[in-house]
Amino acid sequence: MVNLNIDWSFFTWDLFANFVLKGLYFSVALTVVATLGGIALGTVLALMRLSGRKWLELPATVYVNGMRSIPLVMVILWFFLVVPMVIGRPIGAEVSAVITFVAFEAAYFSEIMRAGIQSIPRGQVFAGQALGMTYGQNMKLVVLPQAFRNMLPVLLTQTIILFQDTSLVYAIGAYDMLKGFEIAGKNYGRPIEAYLAAAVLYFVICYALSWLVKRLHRRIAIIR
Repeated sequence: MVNLNIDWSFFTWDLFANFVLKGLYFSVALTVVATLGGIALGTVLALMRLSGRKWLELPATVYVNGMRSIPLVMVILWFFLVVPMVIGRPIGAEVSAVITFVAFEAAYFSEIMRAGIQSIPRGQVFAGQALGMTYGQNMKLVVLPQAFRNMLPVLLTQTIILFQDTSLVYAIGAYDMLKGFEIAGKNYGRPIEAYLAAAVLYFVICYALSWLVKRLHRRIAIIR
């Protein structure tokens, strides 16, 4: 029988503050920036796909389907390795991670927003047109506010998945939460405990966020 000899005594607040907290800050910041940027770019892509104009619809469709067909870790590696070769200078792991996540998540947020926009009854769109609204005004004042409310639980669920995916920046050496645990485990000679602690913290954060999303979903359902 294998004796893993698990010892948690090394795990103290000083260890957390010195090694993990910096990575946690980056993981949270990356999640927030990628969510906001992804929703903004994703909304533009969704509007392009719904515009009815081929010259807008085609490139947006190719972009969304292309990104959704490639593993995120491959996009992270390609961007980190290829872009410096093109521009002639390194851009850093953190900057590369931010740009990659925004570009990648936009494809997923685009599909969420497109579904949200299409869930709005056409009668409201026609009513806006009858009032003399342009396509842009109709989307800004009538459709998008309702679509955001309808899709808010799904958007937040995708954000939780995004937070979990931030651990993939480990592949390019960015200092995220998982990297902090790994360095702490190596320094203290306790890699198994460090990875177990990382798994527990990821679970606690994601479970708490999922619970909040469920409560929000019920509240939105009551308002409807």
